Amino acid sequence: MATLKKYKRIVIKIGSSLLVNDKTGKLNIDWLNALASDIVNLKRKKHEIIVVSSGSIALGREALKLTSKSLALEESQAAAAVGQIQLARAYEDVLAKHKITAAQVLVTLEDIRSRKRYLNSRATLNQLLSMNVIPIVNENDTVATEEIRYGDNDRLAAQVAVTV
Repeated sequence: MATLKKYKRIVIKIGSSLLVNDKTGKLNIDWLNALASDIVNLKRKKHEIIVVSSGSIALGREALKLTSKSLALEESQAAAAVGQIQLARAYEDVLAKHKITAAQVLVTLEDIRSRKRYLNSRATLNQLLSMNVIPIVNENDTVATEEIRYGDNDRLAAQVAVTV
């Protein structure tokens, strides 16, 4: 962690495979608690943290019992809607144990393409950070279609890092 000293803001990208057990479809709560402890340690060192997190579709698949390997767009969007609330609640719960407030920020590629929406997203993230809140960012998969998707949260995390 010594190499992180010089950075004020750190974007942490979390993939579905870390958050969700691929066999059970359930949240890896022990892992998420460990992440929360790492975030606390970084905050103690005066870093501002943004988390870009996948996992909503994976959690929603389990809740809706969608077992097919590939989902239709509407099924993916429904799974994202159901899973996103579980994901946000999980982050809120593990961070609250450390007296840290979490915020859910859902974005689409269109939010970056539109200058006005980009500036608004940036202002929101900056305001949350100034209030000592941890933004939990995810693509808004409930409205994103194949043509207007980031595709994976690696690209989204890179965009968030550039934005703030």
